[in-house]
Amino acid sequence: MIPGMEPLPLPLEGITVVAVEQAVAAPFATRQLADLGARVIKVERIDGGDFARGYDTAAGGLASHFVWCNRGKESIALDLKDPRGIDVVRRLVADADVFVQNLAHGAAARLGLDAATLCAAHPRLVAVDVSGYGPDGPYAGKRAYDMLVQCEAGLVSVTGTPELPVKAGIPVADIAAGMYAFSGVLAALVRRGVSGRGGPVEVSMLDALAEWMGHPLHHAMHGGTPPARTGLAHAVIAPYDAYPTADGWGSPHAPSGQWGRVLLSVQNDREWRRLAEQVLERPELGTDPDFATNAARVANRERTDALVGRALGGLGADEAVARLEGAGVACARLRNVQEVAQHPQLAARERWREVGSPVGPLRALLPPITLPGGGEARMGDVPALGEHTVALLRAVGMADTEIAALRRDGVVA
Repeated sequence: MIPGMEPLPLPLEGITVVAVEQAVAAPFATRQLADLGARVIKVERIDGGDFARGYDTAAGGLASHFVWCNRGKESIALDLKDPRGIDVVRRLVADADVFVQNLAHGAAARLGLDAATLCAAHPRLVAVDVSGYGPDGPYAGKRAYDMLVQCEAGLVSVTGTPELPVKAGIPVADIAAGMYAFSGVLAALVRRGVSGRGGPVEVSMLDALAEWMGHPLHHAMHGGTPPARTGLAHAVIAPYDAYPTADGWGSPHAPSGQWGRVLLSVQNDREWRRLAEQVLERPELGTDPDFATNAARVANRERTDALVGRALGGLGADEAVARLEGAGVACARLRNVQEVAQHPQLAARERWREVGSPVGPLRALLPPITLPGGGEARMGDVPALGEHTVALLRAVGMADTEIAALRRDGVVA
């Protein structure tokens, strides 16, 4: 809090979001809105809900993707093939500020839930269509899953080793689309505050990830060659790679589950001279013509890497990091996922919280956006399927007899 000032409310308090969403891209976007104070009503299928609920059972019996993307939401389970289910969505949208959907191509339009239709009926509504490839063009109707879009956007061509292209280890196309949908909603809400009108927002996974390909894309388009795949090494800087330490892979001294590798980055020749003197303990390499400049080190990459590898291979990872930091050379531990969950920086900054769920409290990170002077992000519970169905139906004016009939007919769950 800022001393002497009243705490500010969360920026999206009072905003209501209705989302007909599934998988990652749209749910990730609306979770950001929920964390910042918005009320998010998640419309799910009656037969199992968002299919991400079934991806795995790793989070105490719940799916890890679902837990990650859906805290802080209210779940209503509806059959949208029944006109009565669509009527409920329309009632919810009538009182909403934002609507988000990422149904298969054409499905929202057939239901009358596309952004253009809803915004024509509700001029203040911000309505977001999230798609794989956009609303038109030859790819509009193609199925678009994260790894497929990584391939279409060229990400896989620049990721991996010289011998083997690989996908990113996280659903980066989904995340990119989700973050642009999130920022698109914020921009549209600002515009509405000025003009009084909401309007449609379109985001596609391909557009989002192609934007993130900016450096290699511009490099190749404007006369350069596409960047080579170099694993953890940098294509045009040396040394810039991960190197095994004495307690690394295969070592009897390796701590259980730890990788024991340190990545370092030498950005200029001054840093190389410090590395040579203080870490490699070979000060003459600082002026050796074969290594004194970055161009020379890149030309002699194998020899450069061998020198660094020998030096770090005789040190434990902690000692290697201490030596590199003492020499003013940028470095990092190559951590596995379990180590990230125990990262000392995240712990020191108290970034972990617990959120409620149908299986009890689950550990979760605070969102990256911090707003000093206001309340902490609202990290609500992960909802059970249809947990809020009855309360939401009552809120749109339905009597208990109507609700009972809908439940009896399988329209709600």
